[in-house]
Amino acid sequence: MFRSLAIRNYRLFAAGQVVSNSGTWMQRVAQDWLVLQLSGGSGVALGLATALQFLPMLLFGLWGGTLVDRLSKRGLLIATQAAMGVLAAGLGVLATLGAAQVWHVYVFAFALGLVTVVDNPARQTFVVEMVGDRDLPNAVALNSASFQFGRVAGPAIAGLLIAAIGSGPVFLINAASFSAVLGGLWLMRPGELEVTEPAPRTRGQTMEGVRYVLSRPDLVLLLVMTIFVQMFGANVQNQIALMANNVFDTGAAAFGTAAAPRAVGALAGALIAARRERPRLRLVLSGALAFGVLQGVSAAAPSYAWFVAALVVMGVAFMTFTTSLNATFQLSVEPQMRGRVMSIYMLVFLGVSPIGAPIVGFLADAFGPRASLGVGGAVSVLVVTVVAVLLARSLRVRVRPSLRRPFVRVRALPARAGGSGVSG
Repeated sequence: MFRSLAIRNYRLFAAGQVVSNSGTWMQRVAQDWLVLQLSGGSGVALGLATALQFLPMLLFGLWGGTLVDRLSKRGLLIATQAAMGVLAAGLGVLATLGAAQVWHVYVFAFALGLVTVVDNPARQTFVVEMVGDRDLPNAVALNSASFQFGRVAGPAIAGLLIAAIGSGPVFLINAASFSAVLGGLWLMRPGELEVTEPAPRTRGQTMEGVRYVLSRPDLVLLLVMTIFVQMFGANVQNQIALMANNVFDTGAAAFGTAAAPRAVGALAGALIAARRERPRLRLVLSGALAFGVLQGVSAAAPSYAWFVAALVVMGVAFMTFTTSLNATFQLSVEPQMRGRVMSIYMLVFLGVSPIGAPIVGFLADAFGPRASLGVGGAVSVLVVTVVAVLLARSLRVRVRPSLRRPFVRVRALPARAGGSGVSG
């Protein structure tokens, strides 16, 4: 489960990520609280701050991947992580001194989004340089576990600190947390990295990455599936709030109880994924399919206790899908295209969430939270089924469900000359 930690460079990186991820989630809570304080509780202001942080990824995400393919990923990460630390410190100083205004938060949020355009694909693709192809699935899963741990611990710590010392110092603590990542990057042994040869600078490199993905039917189909699963899956948090408040009438305390088990399930799912040797297409499809089915199960939950239980398993299924998908994309593309491909992957993975949020809200208002959750699950199941059939034809394999492990059996048909794709 933890075999990647035997590699010194990755061990340094992972230790820094555990600290930094917790700090990042602390800042997310502190930023939301600061915006609400400065705007008099405006939901529009809160939404605008979040939108500005994601806007650069939508506008410039493809160019970020091109830059990652051209330059040293370790060097880029040192620059981006330092920039994030400076931004957190700047906003922390303004908030601590009582000088922060809403527009300050907007500017810092947009600037952080600009840095993320390069940091996201650089961080994703640097993992394979530390651990190699063989241990990449394990390292990706451990990264996800670190992220989920931060998601559980960070907001809880932030809530206590904001109540005790205010939002400003929380930003400063997050700024200090980046020193753990920077220290790990500086202490690495460059000679032990499996550095990818940088892509030479040429005209049209960004569009070259787009054309590369479009030339791979397997990647296109997986991206289409991701769009629909993420559109509804990434907004499950909103649906949890609606179910807890409008269906089970449990109040704010129980809403917190409902949100935590899904994060714990995701953490468990990431650790389970870390035990697997290689990503398999069947895992990507099975995880996405199980997630959709469990959305339907949770929508029909007869009681709040059954609803919470379904959320735990849903978290495991979602993490099985995402960790397998991430590793599949990285291992099935040419190394010199990895940055551009992962920037497209991150653009799709993160970019559809704002689109899905109003759809989920409309369905809940028009037909009720159960219908919203159930429709999301049904759409996911339908899309995954269609994609599985098309992938089987594209990769010339036969897919057959089974009641015993593995629950999806894949058998290769006679191969045709040429072509490459993901493993079944």
